[in-house]
Amino acid sequence: MVEERNAEQGLVHAFVLDGQGGARAITRDQLGGLELAESESLWLHWDRSHLQTQAWLRHEAGLSEFACDLLLEENTRPRMLPLPNHELLLFLRGVNLNPGAEPEDMVSVRIFADARRVISLRLRPLRASEDLIRDLQAGRGPKTSSELILSLADYLTDKVDALVNELSDQVDEQEEQIDADEHLLPNHDLLLQMRRRAAGLRRFLAPQRDIYAQLTRNQQPWFVADDTDYWNELNNRLTRYLEELELSRERVSLVLDAENRRMDERMNRIMYRFSIITMVFLPMSFLTGLLGINVGGMPGAESPFGFLFACLIMFLIGLGQWWLFRRWRWL
Repeated sequence: MVEERNAEQGLVHAFVLDGQGGARAITRDQLGGLELAESESLWLHWDRSHLQTQAWLRHEAGLSEFACDLLLEENTRPRMLPLPNHELLLFLRGVNLNPGAEPEDMVSVRIFADARRVISLRLRPLRASEDLIRDLQAGRGPKTSSELILSLADYLTDKVDALVNELSDQVDEQEEQIDADEHLLPNHDLLLQMRRRAAGLRRFLAPQRDIYAQLTRNQQPWFVADDTDYWNELNNRLTRYLEELELSRERVSLVLDAENRRMDERMNRIMYRFSIITMVFLPMSFLTGLLGINVGGMPGAESPFGFLFACLIMFLIGLGQWWLFRRWRWL
């Protein structure tokens, strides 16, 4: 009931973190007079496309016009922007796991965070936020706003792991099929799709890795003491995923190059055979054409053995060509 009431007003989820790993859900109407205890933090997850979301952000959230403009931008790339008063803007991307969507068409989540509050905006549903809510409801979720954005980034990275492994397995399968049967043609459409997917993921994950590296070096005063280690671990994980994606792209290119070389070699062998056959029959065609001219004085025209004699000459020419080609190692 709380979520349905919130959804009508653009608020997807609203939770007050109790500082112990749990949280309680609140409604949009409760935001106006909400007072947090010393150990509590607030998480608001909004639908960016909703008009009431934009109105609340500009008039009730207490954010600067500059921050609101960035949060409501139409197109963004992963980035981090420190603001005055130890506030933070984060723009992250997650794998699009919505039905009928392409995973590499990544979902954007925009985050404003300070010591006691996290405001996140999304346009399409995000599985990472659903996982985070389950942790909070089970009492094992983040305790502070810094842990909340760290947990959200962690779940976003987990979704990438599954997709990178899937791409690697698909490349392995194509390589094994080709190695098992040299006459089997690879699935070009699938290979091109894998290469396009790897390139799309790399486009957003590379700057996101840089964000994690920046958060490792430049902590906010309200970060938990050991957050640096976790941000560094996320940076290392994304680095490994990017290396796997680059390796998958190279392996796909190698498979396609190997197939092109096989096709070229096959075509060269076919053309070579046709050339040999043409060279064998060319002298014979010349001889039969010469003997077929309709003029007087043609040798053997009146002899009953003329045809056999012509066939013997062509056989000897063919035998001589075979010996010559073998000597030149053309055969």
